[in-house]
Amino acid sequence: MSVLIIVFLTAVIALFSGVFEQGKFARYIGILGLIIALYVSFMPECSFFDHYKHMYEYSANTALFTKLSIVTTLLLFFLGGFAFSNHRSHQSELYALMLFALVGGIVLFGYQNLVTMFLGVEILSIPLYVMAGANKTDLRSNEASIKYFLMGAFATGFLLFGIAFIYGSAGSFDLYKIHDFGVANASNVMFILGVLLILCALAFKVALAPFHMWSPDVYAGSPSLITAFMASVVKISGFFALFRLMTIGFAGVTHEWINVLGVFLIITLLLANVMGLAQTNAKRMLAYSSVSHAGYIGLVFFGMTSLSTYNLAFYLFAYALSTVGVFMCLIWVEKLKRETSFGAFKGLAKTEPLLATAAAISMLSMAGVPLTAGFMGKFALFSQAMNGAAFLVLVAVLGSALSIAYYLRLIIAMFFFKESTFKSSEKVTLTYNVVAVFVIVTIIVLGIFPDLFAKMFGL
Repeated sequence: MSVLIIVFLTAVIALFSGVFEQGKFARYIGILGLIIALYVSFMPECSFFDHYKHMYEYSANTALFTKLSIVTTLLLFFLGGFAFSNHRSHQSELYALMLFALVGGIVLFGYQNLVTMFLGVEILSIPLYVMAGANKTDLRSNEASIKYFLMGAFATGFLLFGIAFIYGSAGSFDLYKIHDFGVANASNVMFILGVLLILCALAFKVALAPFHMWSPDVYAGSPSLITAFMASVVKISGFFALFRLMTIGFAGVTHEWINVLGVFLIITLLLANVMGLAQTNAKRMLAYSSVSHAGYIGLVFFGMTSLSTYNLAFYLFAYALSTVGVFMCLIWVEKLKRETSFGAFKGLAKTEPLLATAAAISMLSMAGVPLTAGFMGKFALFSQAMNGAAFLVLVAVLGSALSIAYYLRLIIAMFFFKESTFKSSEKVTLTYNVVAVFVIVTIIVLGIFPDLFAKMFGL
Protein backbone atom coordinates (compact mmCIF):
# COMPACT_ATOMS: atom_id res chain seq x y z
CA MET A 1 0.00 0.00 0.00
CA SER A 2 3.03 2.29 0.35
CA VAL A 3 3.43 2.24 -3.45
CA LEU A 4 -0.27 3.03 -3.87
CA ILE A 5 0.04 6.10 -1.63
CA ILE A 6 3.20 7.33 -3.38
CA VAL A 7 1.60 7.11 -6.84
CA PHE A 8 -1.55 8.84 -5.57
CA LEU A 9 0.40 11.71 -3.99
CA THR A 10 2.47 12.04 -7.18
CA ALA A 11 -0.76 12.36 -9.17
CA VAL A 12 -2.06 15.09 -6.84
CA ILE A 13 1.22 17.06 -7.00
CA ALA A 14 1.35 16.69 -10.80
CA LEU A 15 -2.22 17.95 -11.07
CA PHE A 16 -1.58 21.09 -9.00
CA SER A 17 1.69 21.76 -10.79
CA GLY A 18 -0.52 22.99 -13.64
CA VAL A 19 -0.74 26.29 -11.77
CA PHE A 20 2.89 26.97 -12.74
CA GLU A 21 4.18 27.37 -16.31
CA GLN A 22 1.17 25.58 -17.86
CA GLY A 23 2.09 22.33 -16.13
CA LYS A 24 5.40 21.76 -17.91
CA PHE A 25 6.84 20.30 -14.69
CA ALA A 26 4.09 17.66 -14.37
CA ARG A 27 5.96 15.14 -16.52
CA TYR A 28 9.14 15.42 -14.45
CA ILE A 29 7.15 15.17 -11.22
CA GLY A 30 5.47 12.04 -12.56
CA ILE A 31 8.78 10.46 -13.62
CA LEU A 32 10.35 11.18 -10.22
CA GLY A 33 7.32 9.83 -8.35
CA LEU A 34 7.23 6.67 -10.46
CA ILE A 35 10.95 6.03 -9.90
CA ILE A 36 10.44 6.38 -6.13
CA ALA A 37 7.37 4.09 -6.30
CA LEU A 38 9.35 1.52 -8.30
CA TYR A 39 12.14 1.58 -5.71
CA VAL A 40 9.67 1.18 -2.83
CA SER A 41 7.95 -1.72 -4.64
CA PHE A 42 11.13 -3.78 -4.14
CA MET A 43 11.06 -3.11 -0.38
CA PRO A 44 9.13 -5.16 2.23
CA GLU A 45 5.65 -3.77 2.93
CA CYS A 46 5.24 -1.66 6.08
CA SER A 47 3.59 -3.67 8.88
CA PHE A 48 1.26 -0.72 9.61
CA PHE A 49 -0.84 -1.66 6.58
CA ASP A 50 -1.58 -5.16 7.93
CA HIS A 51 -4.76 -3.64 9.38
CA TYR A 52 -6.17 -3.35 5.87
CA LYS A 53 -5.43 -6.86 4.63
CA HIS A 54 -9.12 -7.75 4.54
CA MET A 55 -9.53 -5.08 1.85
CA TYR A 56 -6.14 -4.88 0.12
CA GLU A 57 -3.07 -7.07 0.49
CA TYR A 58 0.33 -6.28 -1.00
CA SER A 59 1.39 -9.86 -1.73
CA ALA A 60 4.30 -11.08 -3.88
CA ASN A 61 2.02 -11.25 -6.94
CA THR A 62 0.68 -7.77 -6.23
CA ALA A 63 4.26 -6.47 -6.04
CA LEU A 64 5.21 -8.16 -9.33
CA PHE A 65 2.33 -6.74 -11.36
CA THR A 66 2.71 -3.35 -9.69
CA LYS A 67 6.34 -3.26 -10.88
CA LEU A 68 5.27 -4.20 -14.42
CA SER A 69 2.70 -1.42 -14.59
CA ILE A 70 5.03 1.20 -13.09
CA VAL A 71 7.86 0.37 -15.54
CA THR A 72 5.45 0.58 -18.48
CA THR A 73 3.96 3.88 -17.28
CA LEU A 74 7.46 5.27 -16.75
CA LEU A 75 8.41 4.48 -20.36
CA LEU A 76 5.24 6.21 -21.58
CA PHE A 77 6.03 9.28 -19.45
CA PHE A 78 9.43 9.50 -21.15
CA LEU A 79 7.58 9.65 -24.49
CA GLY A 80 5.14 12.28 -23.24
CA GLY A 81 7.25 15.38 -23.86
CA PHE A 82 6.91 15.01 -27.64
CA ALA A 83 3.54 13.20 -27.67
CA PHE A 84 1.76 15.90 -25.62
CA SER A 85 3.47 18.88 -27.25
CA ASN A 86 0.10 20.07 -28.60
CA HIS A 87 -1.55 19.78 -25.15
CA ARG A 88 0.54 22.45 -23.44
CA SER A 89 -2.45 24.12 -21.75
CA HIS A 90 -3.53 20.94 -19.94
CA GLN A 91 -0.47 18.70 -19.77
CA SER A 92 -0.62 18.50 -15.98
CA GLU A 93 -4.18 17.15 -16.11
CA LEU A 94 -3.24 14.43 -18.61
CA TYR A 95 -0.22 13.23 -16.63
CA ALA A 96 -2.22 13.34 -13.40
CA LEU A 97 -5.06 11.36 -14.95
CA MET A 98 -2.61 8.71 -16.16
CA LEU A 99 -1.29 8.41 -12.61
CA PHE A 100 -4.79 8.25 -11.12
CA ALA A 101 -5.63 5.46 -13.58
CA LEU A 102 -2.45 3.69 -12.46
CA VAL A 103 -3.69 3.98 -8.87
CA GLY A 104 -6.82 2.10 -9.91
CA GLY A 105 -4.67 -0.55 -11.58
CA ILE A 106 -2.58 -1.02 -8.42
CA VAL A 107 -5.78 -1.45 -6.40
CA LEU A 108 -6.79 -4.24 -8.79
CA PHE A 109 -3.51 -6.07 -8.17
CA GLY A 110 -4.22 -6.60 -4.47
CA TYR A 111 -7.97 -6.45 -3.85
CA GLN A 112 -9.34 -8.93 -1.33
CA ASN A 113 -13.06 -8.39 -1.83
CA LEU A 114 -15.51 -7.34 -4.52
CA VAL A 115 -16.03 -3.82 -3.16
CA THR A 116 -12.31 -3.03 -3.45
CA MET A 117 -12.32 -4.57 -6.94
CA PHE A 118 -15.21 -2.32 -7.99
CA LEU A 119 -13.39 0.76 -6.65
CA GLY A 120 -10.26 -0.25 -8.55
CA VAL A 121 -12.16 -0.73 -11.80
CA GLU A 122 -13.82 2.69 -11.52
CA ILE A 123 -10.65 4.53 -10.46
CA LEU A 124 -8.95 2.98 -13.48
CA SER A 125 -11.80 3.66 -15.91
CA ILE A 126 -13.01 7.19 -15.16
CA PRO A 127 -9.70 8.95 -15.99
CA LEU A 128 -9.58 6.99 -19.25
CA TYR A 129 -12.99 8.34 -20.32
CA VAL A 130 -11.58 11.86 -19.93
CA MET A 131 -8.19 11.17 -21.54
CA ALA A 132 -9.79 9.54 -24.59
CA GLY A 133 -11.39 12.90 -25.41
CA ALA A 134 -8.27 15.00 -24.74
CA ASN A 135 -8.10 16.20 -28.38
CA LYS A 136 -11.06 18.52 -27.91
CA THR A 137 -11.11 19.83 -31.48
CA ASP A 138 -10.97 16.34 -33.03
CA LEU A 139 -14.38 14.74 -33.61
CA ARG A 140 -12.84 11.24 -33.52
CA SER A 141 -11.47 11.94 -30.04
CA ASN A 142 -14.87 13.21 -28.89
CA GLU A 143 -16.49 10.09 -30.34
CA ALA A 144 -13.92 7.88 -28.58
CA SER A 145 -14.63 9.50 -25.24
CA ILE A 146 -18.43 9.28 -25.40
CA LYS A 147 -18.39 5.77 -26.84
CA TYR A 148 -15.98 4.55 -24.16
CA PHE A 149 -18.05 6.22 -21.45
CA LEU A 150 -21.37 4.77 -22.61
CA MET A 151 -20.02 1.27 -23.11
CA GLY A 152 -18.16 1.51 -19.82
CA ALA A 153 -21.40 2.46 -18.07
CA PHE A 154 -23.07 -0.68 -19.44
CA ALA A 155 -20.12 -2.78 -18.27
CA THR A 156 -20.33 -1.20 -14.81
CA GLY A 157 -24.01 -2.11 -14.69
CA PHE A 158 -23.15 -5.73 -15.47
CA LEU A 159 -20.43 -5.67 -12.81
CA LEU A 160 -22.65 -4.26 -10.07
CA PHE A 161 -25.53 -6.58 -10.96
CA GLY A 162 -23.15 -9.54 -10.79
CA ILE A 163 -21.72 -8.39 -7.43
CA ALA A 164 -25.28 -8.06 -6.09
CA PHE A 165 -26.06 -11.65 -7.12
CA ILE A 166 -22.84 -12.91 -5.55
CA TYR A 167 -23.50 -11.08 -2.29
CA GLY A 168 -27.13 -12.16 -2.28
CA SER A 169 -26.16 -15.82 -2.55
CA ALA A 170 -22.83 -15.99 -0.66
CA GLY A 171 -23.59 -13.30 1.92
CA SER A 172 -20.08 -11.86 1.67
CA PHE A 173 -17.84 -9.74 -0.55
CA ASP A 174 -14.66 -11.50 0.60
CA LEU A 175 -12.98 -13.57 -2.14
CA TYR A 176 -12.09 -16.50 0.10
CA LYS A 177 -15.57 -16.73 1.63
CA ILE A 178 -17.04 -16.56 -1.86
CA HIS A 179 -14.71 -19.40 -2.87
CA ASP A 180 -15.88 -21.53 0.05
CA PHE A 181 -19.52 -20.86 -0.82
CA GLY A 182 -18.90 -21.82 -4.46
CA VAL A 183 -17.31 -25.12 -3.46
CA ALA A 184 -20.26 -25.99 -1.20
CA ASN A 185 -23.00 -24.67 -3.53
CA ALA A 186 -21.69 -25.21 -7.04
CA SER A 187 -25.19 -25.48 -8.52
CA ASN A 188 -26.62 -22.29 -7.00
CA VAL A 189 -28.27 -20.51 -9.96
CA MET A 190 -28.03 -16.98 -8.52
CA PHE A 191 -24.34 -17.45 -7.74
CA ILE A 192 -23.52 -18.79 -11.22
CA LEU A 193 -25.47 -15.96 -12.86
CA GLY A 194 -23.46 -13.45 -10.82
CA VAL A 195 -20.22 -15.13 -11.89
CA LEU A 196 -21.17 -14.91 -15.58
CA LEU A 197 -22.26 -11.25 -15.30
CA ILE A 198 -18.95 -10.27 -13.70
CA LEU A 199 -17.05 -12.29 -16.32
CA CYS A 200 -18.82 -10.34 -19.07
CA ALA A 201 -18.07 -7.00 -17.34
CA LEU A 202 -14.36 -7.75 -17.01
CA ALA A 203 -14.27 -9.15 -20.56
CA PHE A 204 -15.29 -5.65 -21.63
CA LYS A 205 -12.43 -4.11 -19.68
CA VAL A 206 -9.82 -6.33 -21.33
CA ALA A 207 -11.50 -6.15 -24.78
CA LEU A 208 -12.43 -9.82 -25.23
CA ALA A 209 -14.85 -10.40 -28.11
CA PRO A 210 -17.80 -10.04 -28.36
CA PHE A 211 -17.33 -7.24 -25.80
CA HIS A 212 -14.59 -5.56 -27.82
CA MET A 213 -16.79 -3.37 -30.05
CA TRP A 214 -15.66 -0.16 -28.35
CA SER A 215 -11.96 -0.90 -28.74
CA PRO A 216 -11.13 -0.04 -32.40
CA ASP A 217 -12.93 3.33 -32.38
CA VAL A 218 -11.68 4.33 -28.93
CA TYR A 219 -8.09 3.31 -29.68
CA ALA A 220 -8.13 5.08 -33.05
CA GLY A 221 -9.73 8.29 -31.74
CA SER A 222 -7.75 8.74 -28.52
CA PRO A 223 -4.37 10.53 -28.41
CA SER A 224 -1.76 7.94 -29.35
CA LEU A 225 0.06 8.00 -26.00
CA ILE A 226 -3.24 7.39 -24.21
CA THR A 227 -3.98 4.54 -26.61
CA ALA A 228 -0.59 3.02 -25.72
CA PHE A 229 -1.49 3.35 -22.03
CA MET A 230 -4.82 1.61 -22.61
CA ALA A 231 -3.22 -1.20 -24.60
CA SER A 232 -0.49 -1.85 -22.02
CA VAL A 233 -1.10 -0.71 -18.43
CA VAL A 234 -4.89 -1.11 -18.58
CA LYS A 235 -4.47 -4.56 -20.16
CA ILE A 236 -2.10 -5.61 -17.36
CA SER A 237 -4.50 -4.35 -14.67
CA GLY A 238 -7.64 -5.79 -16.21
CA PHE A 239 -6.21 -9.24 -16.85
CA PHE A 240 -4.69 -9.69 -13.42
CA ALA A 241 -7.98 -8.54 -11.86
CA LEU A 242 -9.83 -11.14 -13.93
CA PHE A 243 -7.20 -13.79 -13.16
CA ARG A 244 -7.32 -13.10 -9.42
CA LEU A 245 -11.11 -13.20 -9.30
CA MET A 246 -11.52 -16.37 -11.33
CA THR A 247 -8.72 -18.35 -9.67
CA ILE A 248 -9.57 -17.36 -6.10
CA GLY A 249 -13.17 -16.22 -5.73
CA PHE A 250 -14.76 -18.33 -8.47
CA ALA A 251 -12.39 -21.31 -8.48
CA GLY A 252 -15.08 -23.45 -6.87
CA VAL A 253 -17.32 -23.17 -9.94
CA THR A 254 -14.64 -23.26 -12.65
CA HIS A 255 -16.59 -25.79 -14.71
CA GLU A 256 -19.47 -23.28 -14.98
CA TRP A 257 -17.48 -20.41 -16.50
CA ILE A 258 -14.44 -21.97 -18.20
CA ASN A 259 -16.36 -23.07 -21.31
CA VAL A 260 -17.97 -19.65 -21.66
CA LEU A 261 -14.53 -18.06 -21.51
CA GLY A 262 -13.30 -20.57 -24.09
CA VAL A 263 -16.02 -19.43 -26.52
CA PHE A 264 -15.00 -15.79 -25.92
CA LEU A 265 -11.39 -16.67 -26.75
CA ILE A 266 -12.26 -18.48 -30.00
CA ILE A 267 -14.34 -15.54 -31.19
CA THR A 268 -11.62 -13.10 -30.14
CA LEU A 269 -8.73 -14.91 -31.82
CA LEU A 270 -10.50 -15.41 -35.14
CA LEU A 271 -12.41 -12.14 -35.39
CA ALA A 272 -9.61 -9.81 -34.27
CA ASN A 273 -6.96 -11.29 -36.56
CA VAL A 274 -9.25 -11.39 -39.61
CA MET A 275 -10.32 -7.78 -38.98
CA GLY A 276 -6.67 -6.81 -38.51
CA LEU A 277 -5.96 -8.01 -42.04
CA ALA A 278 -8.64 -5.71 -43.42
CA GLN A 279 -7.22 -2.50 -41.91
CA THR A 280 -5.45 0.22 -43.89
CA ASN A 281 -4.71 2.37 -40.85
CA ALA A 282 -1.84 1.39 -38.52
CA LYS A 283 -3.60 2.64 -35.40
CA ARG A 284 -6.76 0.64 -36.06
CA MET A 285 -4.65 -2.37 -36.95
CA LEU A 286 -2.94 -2.09 -33.55
CA ALA A 287 -6.36 -1.84 -31.92
CA TYR A 288 -7.39 -5.20 -33.40
CA SER A 289 -3.93 -6.51 -32.50
CA SER A 290 -4.63 -5.58 -28.88
CA VAL A 291 -7.94 -7.45 -29.01
CA SER A 292 -6.21 -10.53 -30.43
CA HIS A 293 -3.64 -10.47 -27.63
CA ALA A 294 -6.46 -10.53 -25.11
CA GLY A 295 -7.32 -13.89 -26.69
CA TYR A 296 -3.76 -15.21 -26.31
CA ILE A 297 -3.52 -14.03 -22.70
CA GLY A 298 -6.85 -15.72 -21.90
CA LEU A 299 -5.19 -19.10 -22.48
CA VAL A 300 -3.66 -18.73 -19.00
CA PHE A 301 -6.94 -20.02 -17.52
CA PHE A 302 -6.56 -23.41 -19.22
CA GLY A 303 -4.33 -26.19 -17.92
CA MET A 304 -3.30 -24.04 -14.97
CA THR A 305 -0.12 -24.88 -13.05
CA SER A 306 1.92 -23.29 -10.27
CA LEU A 307 3.71 -21.23 -12.95
CA SER A 308 0.55 -19.74 -14.45
CA THR A 309 0.88 -16.40 -12.63
CA TYR A 310 4.53 -16.11 -13.70
CA ASN A 311 3.61 -16.97 -17.32
CA LEU A 312 0.89 -14.33 -17.25
CA ALA A 313 3.31 -11.69 -15.90
CA PHE A 314 5.98 -12.54 -18.49
CA TYR A 315 3.55 -12.37 -21.41
CA LEU A 316 1.98 -9.10 -20.23
CA PHE A 317 5.40 -7.47 -19.81
CA ALA A 318 6.56 -8.67 -23.23
CA TYR A 319 3.35 -7.34 -24.80
CA ALA A 320 3.56 -4.03 -22.92
CA LEU A 321 7.16 -3.50 -24.09
CA SER A 322 6.15 -4.25 -27.68
CA THR A 323 3.24 -1.84 -27.41
CA VAL A 324 5.57 0.93 -26.25
CA GLY A 325 7.97 0.15 -29.14
CA VAL A 326 5.29 0.32 -31.84
CA PHE A 327 3.41 3.33 -30.46
CA MET A 328 6.64 5.28 -30.01
CA CYS A 329 7.11 5.05 -33.77
CA LEU A 330 3.44 5.75 -34.47
CA ILE A 331 3.44 8.89 -32.27
CA TRP A 332 6.41 10.33 -34.16
CA VAL A 333 4.97 9.58 -37.60
CA GLU A 334 1.54 10.91 -36.62
CA LYS A 335 3.04 14.20 -35.44
CA LEU A 336 4.85 14.73 -38.75
CA LYS A 337 2.29 13.34 -41.18
CA ARG A 338 -0.99 14.10 -39.38
CA GLU A 339 -2.14 10.58 -40.24
CA THR A 340 -1.45 6.94 -39.35
CA SER A 341 -2.17 5.10 -42.58
CA PHE A 342 0.33 2.45 -43.69
CA GLY A 343 1.44 4.81 -46.45
CA ALA A 344 2.54 7.40 -43.88
CA PHE A 345 5.30 5.03 -42.71
CA LYS A 346 6.90 4.56 -46.15
CA GLY A 347 10.68 4.83 -46.05
CA LEU A 348 10.86 5.59 -42.32
CA ALA A 349 13.86 3.26 -41.86
CA LYS A 350 16.00 5.43 -44.16
CA THR A 351 15.51 8.49 -41.96
CA GLU A 352 15.07 6.97 -38.50
CA PRO A 353 16.52 3.44 -38.59
CA LEU A 354 16.54 3.03 -34.79
CA LEU A 355 12.88 3.99 -34.42
CA ALA A 356 11.83 1.74 -37.30
CA THR A 357 13.89 -1.15 -35.92
CA ALA A 358 12.25 -0.80 -32.49
CA ALA A 359 8.80 -0.89 -34.10
CA ALA A 360 9.71 -3.87 -36.33
CA ILE A 361 11.17 -5.94 -33.49
CA SER A 362 8.17 -5.06 -31.33
CA MET A 363 5.74 -6.29 -33.99
CA LEU A 364 7.76 -9.46 -34.56
CA SER A 365 7.55 -10.03 -30.81
CA MET A 366 3.79 -9.51 -30.93
CA ALA A 367 3.60 -12.06 -33.73
CA GLY A 368 5.59 -14.57 -31.66
CA VAL A 369 8.67 -14.82 -33.87
CA PRO A 370 11.51 -16.82 -32.20
CA LEU A 371 14.30 -15.03 -30.30
CA THR A 372 11.87 -12.39 -29.03
CA ALA A 373 10.19 -12.05 -25.64
CA GLY A 374 6.78 -12.43 -27.30
CA PHE A 375 7.73 -15.88 -28.60
CA MET A 376 8.76 -17.07 -25.13
CA GLY A 377 5.56 -15.65 -23.65
CA LYS A 378 3.36 -17.38 -26.22
CA PHE A 379 5.32 -20.62 -25.94
CA ALA A 380 4.75 -20.71 -22.17
CA LEU A 381 1.02 -20.01 -22.41
CA PHE A 382 0.46 -22.37 -25.36
CA SER A 383 2.40 -25.17 -23.65
CA GLN A 384 0.33 -24.76 -20.50
CA ALA A 385 -2.99 -24.64 -22.36
CA MET A 386 -2.16 -27.80 -24.35
CA ASN A 387 -2.92 -29.80 -21.18
CA GLY A 388 -6.50 -28.59 -21.01
CA ALA A 389 -7.53 -27.01 -24.31
CA ALA A 390 -5.57 -28.23 -27.33
CA PHE A 391 -8.24 -26.94 -29.73
CA LEU A 392 -7.88 -23.39 -28.32
CA VAL A 393 -4.13 -23.58 -28.84
CA LEU A 394 -4.72 -24.59 -32.46
CA VAL A 395 -6.97 -21.55 -32.95
CA ALA A 396 -4.35 -19.35 -31.25
CA VAL A 397 -1.59 -20.64 -33.54
CA LEU A 398 -3.80 -19.92 -36.56
CA GLY A 399 -4.44 -16.42 -35.20
CA SER A 400 -0.70 -15.85 -34.74
CA ALA A 401 -0.06 -16.90 -38.32
CA LEU A 402 -2.67 -14.43 -39.59
CA SER A 403 -1.22 -11.64 -37.45
CA ILE A 404 2.17 -11.94 -39.14
CA ALA A 405 0.57 -10.74 -42.38
CA TYR A 406 -0.69 -7.41 -41.05
CA TYR A 407 2.44 -6.74 -39.01
CA LEU A 408 4.57 -7.37 -42.11
CA ARG A 409 2.60 -4.78 -44.08
CA LEU A 410 3.82 -2.06 -41.72
CA ILE A 411 7.37 -3.44 -41.62
CA ILE A 412 7.50 -3.53 -45.45
CA ALA A 413 6.27 0.07 -45.61
CA MET A 414 9.06 1.20 -43.28
CA PHE A 415 11.97 -0.80 -44.70
CA PHE A 416 11.35 -1.69 -48.35
CA PHE A 417 10.58 1.59 -50.10
CA LYS A 418 13.43 3.19 -52.03
CA GLU A 419 12.29 6.75 -51.44
CA SER A 420 11.83 8.15 -47.96
CA THR A 421 8.88 10.52 -47.47
CA PHE A 422 10.49 12.00 -44.33
CA LYS A 423 12.73 15.06 -44.31
CA SER A 424 16.23 14.44 -42.98
CA SER A 425 15.95 17.61 -40.88
CA GLU A 426 13.12 16.09 -38.83
CA LYS A 427 15.07 14.07 -36.30
CA VAL A 428 13.60 12.13 -33.40
CA THR A 429 14.54 13.27 -29.87
CA LEU A 430 17.28 11.67 -27.74
CA THR A 431 14.65 10.40 -25.28
CA TYR A 432 12.93 8.42 -28.00
CA ASN A 433 16.22 6.90 -29.13
CA VAL A 434 17.06 5.83 -25.56
CA VAL A 435 13.62 4.23 -25.10
CA ALA A 436 13.99 2.53 -28.51
CA VAL A 437 17.33 0.98 -27.48
CA PHE A 438 15.84 -0.17 -24.16
CA VAL A 439 12.87 -1.79 -25.92
CA ILE A 440 15.03 -3.53 -28.56
CA VAL A 441 17.57 -4.86 -26.07
CA THR A 442 14.97 -6.02 -23.52
CA ILE A 443 12.79 -7.82 -26.08
CA ILE A 444 15.77 -9.68 -27.58
CA VAL A 445 17.47 -10.46 -24.26
CA LEU A 446 14.25 -11.83 -22.74
CA GLY A 447 13.70 -13.81 -25.92
CA ILE A 448 17.09 -15.51 -25.55
CA PHE A 449 17.38 -15.57 -21.74
CA PRO A 450 13.79 -15.58 -20.39
CA ASP A 451 14.98 -16.41 -16.86
CA LEU A 452 16.35 -12.87 -16.59
CA PHE A 453 12.76 -11.68 -16.18
CA ALA A 454 12.69 -13.12 -12.66
CA LYS A 455 15.96 -11.35 -11.76
CA MET A 456 14.78 -8.03 -13.23
CA PHE A 457 11.76 -7.93 -10.94
CA GLY A 458 13.31 -9.41 -7.84
CA LEU A 459 11.62 -12.83 -7.95
